[in-house]
Amino acid sequence: MTPRHAILPLALLLACGSTNALAARGFDVRDLASLERVSSPTLSPDGRRVVFAKRVVDMAANKSSTALYIEDLMARDAAPPKRLTPEGWNVNSPGFSPDGKTVYFLSAKGGSMQLYAIPAAGGSPKQVTDLSTDVGGYKLSPDGKRVAINLETFPECKGDLACSKKKLDERGAQKNTGVVFDRMFIRHWDAWNDGRLNRLFVANLGDKAATTATLVSGGVNGDVPSRPFGDATEYTWSPDGASLVFSARIADAKEPTSTNFDLYQVSADGTGATKNLTASNPAWDTGATFSSDGKTLFYRAMKRPGFEADRFGLMAMDVATGSTREIAPKWDRSADGITLANDGKTIYTTATDMGEHPLFAVDIASGEAKKLVGEGSISAIDLAGPTLALTRNTLKTGDVLYTTSADASAPLRAITQTTGERLPDVAFGDFEQFDFKGWNGDTVHGYIVKPWNYVEGKKYPVAFLIHGGPQGSFGNGWSYRWNPQTYAGQGYAVVMIDFHGSTGYGQAFTDAISQHWGDRPLEDLQKGWAAAQKQYGFLDGDKACALGASYGGFMVNWIAGNWNQPWKCLVSHDGVFDQRMMGFATEEQWFTDWEQGGNAIDKAANYEKFNPVNHVKNWRVPMLVVHGQQDFRIPVEQGIGVFTALQRQGIPSQFLYFPDENHWVLKPANSVQWHDTVNAWLKQYIGQ
Repeated sequence: MTPRHAILPLALLLACGSTNALAARGFDVRDLASLERVSSPTLSPDGRRVVFAKRVVDMAANKSSTALYIEDLMARDAAPPKRLTPEGWNVNSPGFSPDGKTVYFLSAKGGSMQLYAIPAAGGSPKQVTDLSTDVGGYKLSPDGKRVAINLETFPECKGDLACSKKKLDERGAQKNTGVVFDRMFIRHWDAWNDGRLNRLFVANLGDKAATTATLVSGGVNGDVPSRPFGDATEYTWSPDGASLVFSARIADAKEPTSTNFDLYQVSADGTGATKNLTASNPAWDTGATFSSDGKTLFYRAMKRPGFEADRFGLMAMDVATGSTREIAPKWDRSADGITLANDGKTIYTTATDMGEHPLFAVDIASGEAKKLVGEGSISAIDLAGPTLALTRNTLKTGDVLYTTSADASAPLRAITQTTGERLPDVAFGDFEQFDFKGWNGDTVHGYIVKPWNYVEGKKYPVAFLIHGGPQGSFGNGWSYRWNPQTYAGQGYAVVMIDFHGSTGYGQAFTDAISQHWGDRPLEDLQKGWAAAQKQYGFLDGDKACALGASYGGFMVNWIAGNWNQPWKCLVSHDGVFDQRMMGFATEEQWFTDWEQGGNAIDKAANYEKFNPVNHVKNWRVPMLVVHGQQDFRIPVEQGIGVFTALQRQGIPSQFLYFPDENHWVLKPANSVQWHDTVNAWLKQYIGQ
């Protein structure tokens, strides 16, 4: 079995072990929680300057703030990036004006999230909107004279923003708190439905802050952008500024079971009819981008209704005729976005690929996809003039901002520091990808991460990490929640397996997990654990704990009753415990419908096939259970059920409960507590 995409050959890694042992210390959760984070690379139209966001954490105050920085790329290394937004401002979402003289951003400095502008050369921010509701996102018109903004308003108020504010104020003044629902969603991700929708408006930009805006998405009863993670990439201006195209799913009784997003075109002045451009496709259409001449609309589309992890193909629509074609039908990867090359002949996009997340260039005419930047995970890109800007992370560093030529032919130039440069006294565990034969004889990949203080000839206890999704990947990338280096920094080796269902290995590989949660992935995990121990003699198979969240939490609950022999302890975070109840209690019903082959009423037997609750009598391994009260994806009762099953059987167990966290643990102090609790649990059972 030949390692793929290894950062260093294994022999070299072994030779470097003694160097790591001389480092001052390993990576700790307090390092992770307090690290600066770089994001949102945004180029001026001429590609000469780059603006980016930098987030800093105040651990004492348990909060973070974000500022914008700007770098003149023509100055090379003569001057480092300088802060653009003032001290005391917490901002996000930078964007240049068409002439490159102004940088726009969002901030709640005045008490409400509004749009601001600041000279790119430096100066004081100027408020651009002064609306009665928060601005959720924005996109400037091609001429820079108007701005499309998404606002959260009540549909019955239509374009009357004062009406929405009045309704909220009246609701806040009521003494009663009961809410009557007559359809789902009653709640989504971590928020209850209060009757408002994200809606798209257009405001004029002038000398004074805009106090009014025109509703343009009123012809579609749906969230623009989508909830819970949609953003301004879901709407776009036509090149002439006359219209906008946005993606939306109808908010009706079918919404919780549907993944049918369509592209709609509307007039930018709010008049005229709303046109559904993709009515013929009952699956997901999104991410529209016009060609410079406005004749072609590029977008991403899935083909199978109800499947959120279907492959996103790159599409081209002739605006005049409405005819469509898939650009790269033979490219078996799922495109994350669309950035058009300056000449309009190439689409730049990222996609998960073989345990990494590279940048690809896709030729629009031929459909040929070429990897431009690999070795890690590209998290964001921007293209303007002769410059390509991107942020990239790996298993050894958080995002670093780089610039290169528009076709990435020039070397990458680092604008910001790596995590190692910010923490010079910290040594990180070396890592390598490996492969083995898994279910059905297919090649399955995984990663091994060494402890920071690795010494050749020693054996190390193991943290066996199981990713969520289930259509996800644990690969060569950085995470602020499940970061292998926090385990390597405690002296553990780390093993991660991209089992069947993982993304980046072809759509058939991803599809293989649906209706097979408990057999095919389990076989991969079992064979991967055996292969890792065979290939890497420093793994102490007698001192190992398995940990996972979401689907990974389900798998921990599943192996507790079906494969508990290798493990000295388990950690189950926000994991599914009772599949049938999950089918009734989760908010996005399309997910369980697809994964279990139907709903929990008509296909009840499917939900029992791989149901951890049916195997609790076989549980014996000590388990730490973690759950957040605001997790509406996998409700907290699932975690309580796991803990109850453990306690009733006298199995050593703990329950870490967060009343203020959702499916993820996001607050800095809570993240530290999570890691400290998990590390203490591992130390109790496997040492270090």
